[in-house]
Order: sequence, then C-alpha cells, then structure tokens
Amino acid sequence: MTPKTTTRDRRSPKELNLNSTKNKRTADSTLPPLDWARGHGPITGALSATTGAAAAALLGAATGMPEGWPLLIGAAGAAGHGIGHTIRRKLTLRTAVARAASWLVAGGWTTWAMAHGPLSWAAAGSLAAIGVGTWAAASHTAAWEEVAEEERFTAAARAAAAEMDSRRKSLAHEWQDRIARVCAVDVKVIAVQFWDTGAGFSIEAELPGGGVTWDRISSRSRPLAADARLPLGCTVHVEEGAAQGLVVLDVMTKNIMSDDKTYPEDYSPLSLLTGIPWCLRPNGEEIRVFLREACALLLGPPGSGKSTFLDVILTGFARCTDVLTFVIDLKKGAVGIPWVTPWLEAQGLIEPDEEDNRAPAGTRPGVDWLASTAKEAIRMLKAVLRINDARQLQYQKLMRQHDTNLLPISPSLPQIEIVMDEGAEALAHANNRREPEKRELAQLTKQVMRTTRAMGIRMVLTAVDGNVSTIGDTEVKRFSPLSAALTSGENSGHNVGKLFPRVKIDSAQLNEKGAGIIGDNGADGFAPTEFKGWKSLPSMVRRVVLATNDRRPELDKISADAAGADYRERWSPERAGWLATATTRSGDDETPGTAGTATTVLDKPEPPATGDEDSGRHRKSLNLSYRRRAEEDPDALAAKLLADIDKTYGTTEEPDRTPRPDRERPRGLNLSYNRAETPEPDRDSDRVPPLLQRAYDAVTAAGGRMHTADLAEQLGLGATELGTELGRILRAVGVERPGKGTVRVGKSEPRTGYLAETLAEALRRYRNAR
Repeated sequence: MTPKTTTRDRRSPKELNLNSTKNKRTADSTLPPLDWARGHGPITGALSATTGAAAAALLGAATGMPEGWPLLIGAAGAAGHGIGHTIRRKLTLRTAVARAASWLVAGGWTTWAMAHGPLSWAAAGSLAAIGVGTWAAASHTAAWEEVAEEERFTAAARAAAAEMDSRRKSLAHEWQDRIARVCAVDVKVIAVQFWDTGAGFSIEAELPGGGVTWDRISSRSRPLAADARLPLGCTVHVEEGAAQGLVVLDVMTKNIMSDDKTYPEDYSPLSLLTGIPWCLRPNGEEIRVFLREACALLLGPPGSGKSTFLDVILTGFARCTDVLTFVIDLKKGAVGIPWVTPWLEAQGLIEPDEEDNRAPAGTRPGVDWLASTAKEAIRMLKAVLRINDARQLQYQKLMRQHDTNLLPISPSLPQIEIVMDEGAEALAHANNRREPEKRELAQLTKQVMRTTRAMGIRMVLTAVDGNVSTIGDTEVKRFSPLSAALTSGENSGHNVGKLFPRVKIDSAQLNEKGAGIIGDNGADGFAPTEFKGWKSLPSMVRRVVLATNDRRPELDKISADAAGADYRERWSPERAGWLATATTRSGDDETPGTAGTATTVLDKPEPPATGDEDSGRHRKSLNLSYRRRAEEDPDALAAKLLADIDKTYGTTEEPDRTPRPDRERPRGLNLSYNRAETPEPDRDSDRVPPLLQRAYDAVTAAGGRMHTADLAEQLGLGATELGTELGRILRAVGVERPGKGTVRVGKSEPRTGYLAETLAEALRRYRNAR
C-alpha cells in the first residue's frame, strides 16, 4: 500500500491532534481488540497469578530478598482479597476458600523457588501445575456463583410473587364477599391485576348462572365504592368482560384526577388511521380515538377545562400527517387565534412576545381555516360541501383501486376535521326564523354531519350541556358516536346522563378540572370510562405549530378547485385582516364594536390600495390600512365635534338644517322644543336590565320556552339566584312569570320556567317607561 502523505499547517503543541500525527495507515490487526477495563476471568486470572509468582521469584533470587516476604504477601492477599472482598461482595464460602488458597499457594511457591532456584525444571513444572489448578478452581467457583446468584434472585422473585399472590388472594376474597353483600351476586374472582401507576387494580370475575348479567353489579358501583371506603375522587368502574358471563371492575384507590398531567413533549407524527391520544385512563393508559368515520361531541360547563381539552384535540390533529383542521369559533375566533399567531409573526404583521424568539420564515398557520363570524362559517361549510361532491365524483377510480367505499385518506388526500367551539349551540337556531344567518349555519352544520362521512370530512363540536334546548335536537348525538362529558363544575350530572344514559359512574367524584367520562359506541369503540385530560400551556401551542410545520398536509387539488375562491382567499386581507389586531390587542382598553373587533374588520374591510406595487404587497400580507387614520373633510370634523359636545353635555337640539323640497324653511321663532322626540335606541336599551335581555335571548334561541334550571346553567347562575333576581325584575314592571310547574319543554314533564312572551312583555314595558 502506498503511504498517504498529508500536509498540515504548523500548530502549537496545545492544538496538535495526537490521533492524526502519522502520515501512513497502519495495517489492520487480525487479533481481537483488548478491553483493558474488563476484569480477569478464570484463564487470565490463572495466567496473571503464575506469571506474577515467577517474576517475583526471579527478582527475589537475583536481589537476595528475604525468603519469608513472599509468604507474608500471600497471607495478606488471602486475608484481603480472599476473605474481605468475598464478604463485601456477598459471595459464597467456596469462592472465599478458592481465592485464599490461590494466594497462599502462590506465596508458598515463590518462597520455595527463591530458596531452591526458580530456573529449574522442578520449579517450572510445579508452577505450571499451580496455574492449571488455579484455573480449574476459578472456573468452578465462577459457575457456582452464577447458580447461587440465580437461586438468590429466584428466591427473591418467589418471595415477591408469594407476597403478590397473598395480596391478590386477600383482595379476591374481600371483593367476593363485598359483591355478595352489596349486590347480592355470588361471583368468583378469577384474576386480580395491579395497575402500573399504583393507583388501583382491576378484578375479573365469573358471574353465577341463572341469567345474572354484569349490569346488576354496574348499577351498584357507587355503593361498592362506599362499602370499600375509597378516598374521595375514586370510583369503581364496572364493564362487561371479554366474554358474556364475565365482569371487570376497575377500582381506583388513589385520586389521580387531582394531579395535573401536562401534555407530553412528544410532537412526533401521528395518523388519523392509527388513533389520536386525547386523554388518560385512571390506570395511566392513553385513550386513543379513531375519527375516520366519527364525529365527536364534547360537553362541559364553564370552568371544566373545555378550552384546554380543545387545545389537546387541535394538537393531535396538528401532529397527524393526514388531517387538515378547520376551526369555527363565533367568540371572535378565540380558540384558533393562538394557532395562527406564529404565522403572523413570520409574516411580520405582529411583533413576537420575545424578540429573539420570532417564528422562522415559512411558518404556516397551525389551522388551515379560521372562521370567527357566522358569515365566514357559512362560507366555509358551503365550500366543504362542494369538496364533498367533488371528491365523490373525482375519486371513484381511486376507491375502486383500494376496493373500498370510503375515500382512502393519506397525506396527499387528507381528511378535513372541522372543530366548532360552542358549535352545538348553533344547532339550536335551526328553526329560528328571526336570525336567518344562524339558521343557515345550523342547517349547514347538520348537512355536513349527515352527508360527508365517506369522503373524509368530520366534525368535532362542543357545547355547555346536552339539553335539547341547547343543541336543537338529538340528531347531533346520533352522528357523534364519540362523546365526552367534562364533569368539573357540573352540579346536576345531567350531561353524563344525556350522553351515557346507561352508565352508572359516580360523576360527583370527578370534580377536578379536565376530568370526566368518555366513550365511543362505534364498531371499534370502547365503553364509557373515567378520564383525565392533559393540561396544555399557551407556550405549547406555539411549539406544536413550529414542530409540525413541515409535515402538516395541504388540501388536494381537486378539493381546492371545488372550494374555489372561498378557500384560496381565506387568508386574504379582506377576510383575515382582523387577526393582526386581535393578536396585539391588550384586551381591556377597547370596547366591543370598535374598528378593532373581528366582526367589524371582516364584514366591513377597507378597500385595497390601487397600483401594481400596492396590490402586490397586499397579496402577500394582510391589509392593515384600516388602522391608518383616513383624511377627513374639515366641515365633517367640525360637525362631528359639535355632535359629540351635544351628546356629552346635553345641549339644546339643533333644528334640521337640510333643505326640504316639500316646503320652505320656516321663519320666525324656533319652536323645535315642541317637536315630538324619537327615543334613541341606546337610551331605551339602557332602561332594560342586562339579565332580562340575556334571559330573553337565551329563551328565544331555545324555541320560546325554557326551564329555570337550564336557563340558569346557560347564564352561569344558580337556579335560586336566577329565580329571585329575574322575578324581582319582572315584578318591577308588573309582569307575572308563569306559574310553578306549568312550563313544558319538548316531551319533558312540566316544570318551573320562563316563556319568551313573558320576557318580551317585560322588555316592552321597560323600554316604554318614562
């Protein structure tokens, strides 16, 4: 091999790389590499002992070493290594004897060799015999130690298993007796499994003959928990086993619902087809949901952790490489704004919270479409229905190739998931003729849920409660096999009853934020069970958007063409210009209805600037021209100033100075005070108590009648508090509420409630009051 020379710059000794100073390669060695850190085995140990003894004998004979020294050294080695080290390592007596004997024999031979000459055949032969004996003894003791160690571990395992079996047997007998005592069912416990989290255990039992089913035990789950004296927050969950005639009881012994579980720092890719983690079971296992064909309904009263749960849902969708997320939030887009903030930073439209942490160029919105008004939501849903029709026609060949009636979802053909916050409430307006826009939105929502399953379009809706007055009818429940009820802050437990009428879980114990009950009654679903949701932080949303930026899919061309300009211009200045203001507003210094609100900017955008340069600039970024102060006519400014003065200080109303064609301007005295005054809407509305107006709006939206308990929950008040305050407001203008137990809603029993006609009469009297 030709040597390979290299040229190097001169370096100081501190900079020299001693691993690269040779200018030719060394031949590869055929010997195995040596591990100098490895301890001696039987062969190397015997070889080391014999060579050491021979070297000591030669050196001692040459230097005249006293003959007793090797024997003393051997005795010291026998005491220290043979006995002391063996005791410290807890080895067997056989190992101690073998080690001590090796040291003493080596010391004795060295003494004898120094006296009679180490270079004789007798010395060499005896040393070889000692080496072989040492090797045999070391091999034997090593094998003996392995067997002894296995026996020790086996004994420990047997002891642990015996202890575990003892605990299992004790629990089995205890719960057999408890079930017989509380449920009057004689079961036979066949398995007890402890949870890895240490927070409980599961019991599998055989039911007796005679037609006894697991429902009989499930109906007594609360008495079972009370009889077991479980801590507060712990429940007994009962479900059917792997076969009929078997029952499984999940017993919580530690309230893990009170622990905050932060969403894991794992933003690795997911797929809609392999499941998306949403929450945790009491035993610590992830609950994965499958939404290829299912819509989802999430119920939760205010303060139950619903917004945090929505962030977890959106995080799961963002991690999926085959899901596009559309968001509808009629509360100014609050749920979706954090998901588009990094994109606004990257566009230079807003300043980052930390200047050195700006989102990089190329950052895309974390959600693919955000609607904050009913108008934009209607535009979105109509585009989705067009996408459904186009996919149905254009992808027939693809479905034949995959031999399926469902559209094959993939990163190049993603599923569209529409997350609609408080969306179930919008369905209550399906028959509301007074608000045609909301009525159209409700009808489109139901149409999307009914008709788009096969083509990969599904919805996730949230609501405060599951009453028919809130979600319109039961249609949304029929199309939402996956349901979840957050139970924190829910004093009546009716959400669980609405979603899971047969479940006998004590939801009163699940009062921590993010806790609730989830179930999927689909073909591959799971029985309703308790869950604990992850806690999400605002900073997590930003990390998710940036981590998934390069792998979130784009809408396929056929679908994008079908959606048309409604989809292409979803981030245009005219429709998304409000985002820059919404993300930079402090929140306390602006009042609703100003130019900075989302509704105003979306519904009344400023016209785009003309000119090639300006039009190109506006196509690339949001139009923020509405934030610039426009030039106004001086006369208009003066008129505006006088009007503000009159409004503030209540000066005499000026006569109408606009020329009237029907008659000439009157001359003489100004008798404008004698003209009838038209009451201003603002002043009329000021006379109406806010609670009365809110109650009227809620009852009207629910169809004209509403029970007191449902109205109080929707308004965020207690039923007694609402009845007392609203009754006082009605009596103040001489309006009597309907009699107790006379208001019927749907097919329910008559109860105390309110009618829209009663509240409308009170509104009229307040407005006409002088």
